[in-house]
Amino acid sequence: MQAHAAVKETLSALIRRSLAEPRDAVLVERVNGKWTPTSSEQILTRVSNIACAIRDAGLQRGDRVALIAADCVDWIVADFATLFAGCVLVPIFPTQAPDQVAYILQNSESKLIFADTPAAVDRLRHLGVPLPKVVAFQSGGDDSLAAFEAHGARIRAQHPERPETFDADVSPDEMAVLIYTSGTTGEPKGVMLSHYNLAFTAQSSFSSAFSVIKPESDVLSVLPFSHIYEHCIMYGYLLARVHHYICHNVDELLPDLRDVRPVAMTAVPRIFERMIAGITVKAKLHGGAQAKLVPWALDTGREYMSAKKLGRAPGPALSLRYAVARTLVLKKLRPLLGLDRLGFFVSGSAPLHFDTAMALLAADIPIVEGYGPTECSPVITVNRYDDNHYGTVGRPIPGVEIKLASDGEVLAKGPNVMMGYYKNQSATDEVMQDGWYRTGDIGTIDEQGFLRITDRKKELFKTSGGKFVAPSRVESAIKRSVYVNQVMLVGDGRPHPVALVSPDWPLVRAELSIPAETQVDELRVRPDVVHFLTKQVHENTADLAKFEQVRRIVILPRELSVENGDLSPTLKVKRRVVEAKFAAEIDRLYDDIHAAVHA
Repeated sequence: MQAHAAVKETLSALIRRSLAEPRDAVLVERVNGKWTPTSSEQILTRVSNIACAIRDAGLQRGDRVALIAADCVDWIVADFATLFAGCVLVPIFPTQAPDQVAYILQNSESKLIFADTPAAVDRLRHLGVPLPKVVAFQSGGDDSLAAFEAHGARIRAQHPERPETFDADVSPDEMAVLIYTSGTTGEPKGVMLSHYNLAFTAQSSFSSAFSVIKPESDVLSVLPFSHIYEHCIMYGYLLARVHHYICHNVDELLPDLRDVRPVAMTAVPRIFERMIAGITVKAKLHGGAQAKLVPWALDTGREYMSAKKLGRAPGPALSLRYAVARTLVLKKLRPLLGLDRLGFFVSGSAPLHFDTAMALLAADIPIVEGYGPTECSPVITVNRYDDNHYGTVGRPIPGVEIKLASDGEVLAKGPNVMMGYYKNQSATDEVMQDGWYRTGDIGTIDEQGFLRITDRKKELFKTSGGKFVAPSRVESAIKRSVYVNQVMLVGDGRPHPVALVSPDWPLVRAELSIPAETQVDELRVRPDVVHFLTKQVHENTADLAKFEQVRRIVILPRELSVENGDLSPTLKVKRRVVEAKFAAEIDRLYDDIHAAVHA
């Protein structure tokens, strides 16, 4: 199928079309430790039954159904059933802050909630807002999904024609998903996505960038289905007719990778950064020659691949080092990680640093990077496996146009662009201009049409010297260090930027031979630790412009987290919140710098 000729259909029609051919293992997840398949027939039966129960609960076409749960087969079944019932899905991250969950439920006027565990239901009860009917996946009582589904099955047995009538007159241009932005600043905004927004994006992006995935291939999901990125990928996997394995928790990713040995997987840069850090930590903790050999091999591979991809000849010495590194370490990583059958990873949601991609490419682990906000369903551009321009986020998927505004802001137009913000016309008007969506991202487009994102427009800050600094560019450079877990740049109105750093403590302890029981409060003020991490930051920003280089750091007392309100559910840093929390330490650092300069 050509992507620009995507079938204009509802998502429920896409689902029925994709499941029409009987297949034994459409979805696969661990049940009591064993990988358990769900067939196309089982999915359609469950979805139809639950759709009947939804409508019997009093919901009508267009009513909103909230879904707050971790990834599992039940998540997908509840999603599909909502669409079959002619209703609108409202996906909510299980890690979303309680006040934002309450806001979303009230703003969306959800009339039914699917949740996964009794504990999740209990958290909902304590939100302090009126709740509609709640159905729990893992409950054993009357509020369980099993009881809800059984009720729907009885209705369907008496009226087998009903599931086909609920959405019969729903238009592809009607809203299918109401998904709320992360809310890094202010209240979340409800993004209205139509059936065709998502159906088009799944068809166009998959026929463009995922053509190497063949029917019956094994693929793995680890990102939340409540994130629009994986939500759209879910429909693409249906169209591709693959075996879709589901990782329940990112902490289970490595054993799941080794079990599934996927052909493809979508991920975010943090997973790739942690992958490299994990390999390094294991080598450091092992000690001996391995402690030095593995980091050396990763650095050598990164240097070699960077030279090749940037059009520079690696040279005899580097080529020889790479051959040794590959023989001793790099060629062993793919099977070690369960990636021996991998065609490629797909990276999205945040910028992927070139060095991270090169280090993994040296181990024959290719990454295809794409780009797009929630408001664009969410794909605007993506690289192709057979035409992969590292350092860019690819070219527009067929049917989508991009251009740059006078200030470099990326604008997009196409069937993927949202219907607007729910109950918020003024916010819609701010981002829409003659049919073009203003992404808020600054970028460049090269002569071949490949887009490169340089930063978020609203996140640029100006130093007291009048220089504009793009924080994500500097942060991405710093995170090349495996010793840095998280980083946030500050410096608006200051002489130069400083970095808030959350280290990878196991790796720092191993590198500096510090006992594992040493507490973080002691570590973060130890001169050797401060010197070592500051040097890491210096070295990784040395190739940036002088005004971007980071001279001093604040070592954070804890990791930034969703639970503490530092990160959005999509793991984006809430910059204003974090800067306010650590304002005293930031001010003290600048005071120390000022005193040292004038001493």
